[in-house]
Amino acid sequence: MQLQATISKRISEALQALFNITIDADQLALQPTRKEFAGSFTFVTFPYTKQAGKGPEQIGQALGEYLKENAKEIKDFNVVKGFLNLEIEQTEWLSLFRELMRNEKYGYGENSGKKVMVEYSSPNTNKPLHLGHLRNNFLGYSVSEILKANGHDVMKANLVNDRGIHICKSMLAYQKFGNGETPASSNIKGDHLAGKYYVQFDKAYKEQIDELVTGGMDKEEAKKKAPLILEAQEMLQKWEQNDKEVVDLWKQMNGWVYEGFDATYKNIGVDFDKFYYESETYMLGKERVEEGLAKGVFFKKEDGSVWVDLTDEGLDEKLLLRADGTSVYITQDMGTAELKYNDFPYDQSIYVVADEQNYHFQVLKAVLKKLGKPYAEGIYHLSYGMVDLPSGKMKSREGTVVDADELVQEMIDTARQQTEELGKIEGFTPEQAKELYHTLAMGALKYFLLKVDPKKRMLFNPQESIDFRGNTGPFIQYTHARIAAILRKAGEMGLKVDVTAFGNVTTMHEAEQEVITQLVNYSAVVEEAGKLHAPSVIANYAYELAKAYNRFYQEISIFNETDEQARNFRIALSAMVARFVRESMGLLGIAVPERM
Repeated sequence: MQLQATISKRISEALQALFNITIDADQLALQPTRKEFAGSFTFVTFPYTKQAGKGPEQIGQALGEYLKENAKEIKDFNVVKGFLNLEIEQTEWLSLFRELMRNEKYGYGENSGKKVMVEYSSPNTNKPLHLGHLRNNFLGYSVSEILKANGHDVMKANLVNDRGIHICKSMLAYQKFGNGETPASSNIKGDHLAGKYYVQFDKAYKEQIDELVTGGMDKEEAKKKAPLILEAQEMLQKWEQNDKEVVDLWKQMNGWVYEGFDATYKNIGVDFDKFYYESETYMLGKERVEEGLAKGVFFKKEDGSVWVDLTDEGLDEKLLLRADGTSVYITQDMGTAELKYNDFPYDQSIYVVADEQNYHFQVLKAVLKKLGKPYAEGIYHLSYGMVDLPSGKMKSREGTVVDADELVQEMIDTARQQTEELGKIEGFTPEQAKELYHTLAMGALKYFLLKVDPKKRMLFNPQESIDFRGNTGPFIQYTHARIAAILRKAGEMGLKVDVTAFGNVTTMHEAEQEVITQLVNYSAVVEEAGKLHAPSVIANYAYELAKAYNRFYQEISIFNETDEQARNFRIALSAMVARFVRESMGLLGIAVPERM
């Protein structure tokens, strides 16, 4: 939409005419006017006092009078200190609205030629997904969709942590205590079964530590000498040596886990274009370590372990390979980064990983820079805060994690209860009702986790998230269903949503103009969300649009309007709100129902 650019051009012309100040229109910053003042755009005059030789209020007054006289787009103005607030003629907003109706691609950027890989989810194959994974998955999926809307070529990747000591802990516990149990024999989902044995390992391991401590051993020493941890370490070495028995067990248990993950991903509505597995990347990482040693950018310690000195970058010395030759996380990440770049020569590689790993990604970028890798500069860590529940922090080893599958089911049950209480499922078949509960549950969950800035730690409250009032997913979903009902009624009356059906409309209510202002902002919002990698910007937009529409709906009649053109305009306005609610929520991975 060109309105903002046009207003900037008019201000540029006014500055030249009144004060002989030459400044390009695209260098002028306009802000949305604060709600307590009349106007649509605000121009700040403080920076021009020296060149104009006048105070900020005098500049604002002079500019306002000039623009009202010479710019057909400007209806009126007011000056508050150094802020010039400009009111736009309603005919301009109506013209923009018609243009927006004709533009089916509005909000979507042209092909940028930029390649972006977004890696998210990154589960461990020793346990099911939990609440923290949900924030991760929803963030990664939404950021991917937002970047696509900005015209970038996006690949969604999932790096599965399918090897390492933690995986061996589950495998060892299953070997010792499993008695041949399978997901089918126990009727337990595969990822939950692996998680059960991870918890069992920790329980038995702690018992062994306590025994050793009781026998007089220091606790830290006992942690290293407990038979179970020594066996798990031995199993890891056997796995790296391709021991058949260990590898067969690893394949069997991972197979169960992948089936479980797939079911969860489908249920929560996220997907991936490419899967990477640490078991396939860590050897390549070891090769990069050898390369670094040969180049002299890494060094060996006396025990044979390999390190990199990053003190020049404000970091410290970092271990890259253990003395026994086994790799650490950074080793496999070095390998994966190269593999990803070879598959998809990206301009940016986004890692959606909790803020606990901030240091890790600083190190990864620094190490790859030292190796002179062309893709080092493109590494971007989309860091996000942890999710807490009223009951406190989660710990997977102790089995106190908030399981993703259980939480989703709890949300569906809550959605059913709330919907039935409000009587919003009249005329639904059982299948339709079931689908609606799932849609509302996922809308509530995703919206609540995405409306908060990713960097902020957050408290998740399931009951609050599913409220049909306030800043929630179901409130926005209900707004869409309400509009869908209006459009169905219009269709039954033979009324069409047509840009030519309200050609004579030249004025409108303030509430109608506020809705158009929100619609016009959509493109800028999508662009901002892409730049900031922040779905919260889109979530806030969807809420403000729904709120503006609900105000319009409460204050202005649609079907009782006697002026046919005004009625047609309101139906068209409703249809455009439904479109942008659907599209903005779609960028969050949230579906909106047609009826409730």
